[in-house]
Amino acid sequence: MLIPFMLGAATGYVLGSRAGRERYEQLARTYRRVADHPAVQGAAGIAKAKAVDAVRATAGLRKDS
Repeated sequence: MLIPFMLGAATGYVLGSRAGRERYEQLARTYRRVADHPAVQGAAGIAKAKAVDAVRATAGLRKDS
């Protein structure tokens, strides 16, 4: 989970530093627009719920073992 984050952060840094502040702001606006889209929010909510269920199921398995 940490590696994709670090890769994204490094990519963003390189793109931002090479393209300048204006391009960085354009990329940030696009990201926010996509992240705030209702379909993306819905998918994120479903993914979060499934992750919570998986963690709870795993925790339940460990208690029974």
